[in-house]
Amino acid sequence: MYQYSYDTVIGKIYIAEKDNCICNVSFGTLNYKEKETYLIKKTYSQLKEYFAGNRKIFDIPISANGTEFQIKVWEELQKIPYGKIRTYKEIAENIGNKNASRAVGMANNKNPIAIIIPCHRVIGSNGDLTGYAGGIKLKQYLLNLEKQNSK
Repeated sequence: MYQYSYDTVIGKIYIAEKDNCICNVSFGTLNYKEKETYLIKKTYSQLKEYFAGNRKIFDIPISANGTEFQIKVWEELQKIPYGKIRTYKEIAENIGNKNASRAVGMANNKNPIAIIIPCHRVIGSNGDLTGYAGGIKLKQYLLNLEKQNSK
């Protein structure tokens, strides 16, 4: 596994690759060998395009390590269109378990590939922004960025 970090408009981002797939995009340090691979560079380039409002879909290979339930949730998150939001309850219903809103929230919390697996697009049923690994301010920033560029 390799990792590399970049300074971005939202602060430092760490990107990791394993077996020719991106396995981690996070806001905190990782414990992998430091190396800027082609795929890590490509991911950073696509993230820069996203932050500039020029990219709405990522087309890089990803591999998120998690439980069967978490992976199901993360796959559902990837179906949320750019600039749109869903509630935890809607995600739970979409994966066939209408009573799993809290478990969906926990799966979001464990999302290893921030932004690319868009857990920031999930909000509380009452419209409140809820936890985000990068903080609520960053979640609001990402939602505003997408709203401004989805017109």
